[in-house]
Amino acid sequence: MTVLKAKTQHIVLSAVINPIGNQQKNTQSKIDLLQPLRQWIDAIEIHNPKLAHLIAKSIPAQCPFERDIVVFGRIIAHIPPMCKLNPLYDQFIGLRFRALCYLVDKCGEDIQSYC
Repeated sequence: MTVLKAKTQHIVLSAVINPIGNQQKNTQSKIDLLQPLRQWIDAIEIHNPKLAHLIAKSIPAQCPFERDIVVFGRIIAHIPPMCKLNPLYDQFIGLRFRALCYLVDKCGEDIQSYC
């Protein structure tokens, strides 16, 4: 009986000392397989106007999949934007932003055609 009581006290004490200990173990054990790719995209630096134009043209400003299905002037269905489902969405938008900033800051170009 004393062994059970000692183990119970240990569990209670560890829960009081570190109440989110179990959550920390779960988050530490997650492996993000796309993290190296995210870091690589975030590390891309734009030093070439041709590359900046290519990136700005290739990555759309808005999600191209969002649609309203209209029949006889009434919206009958809405297809939501699916870009947020892309796990690299934020990195691509950041890359496009850096390319547009390069074109404005370094090249002095007007980027209204890309917006």
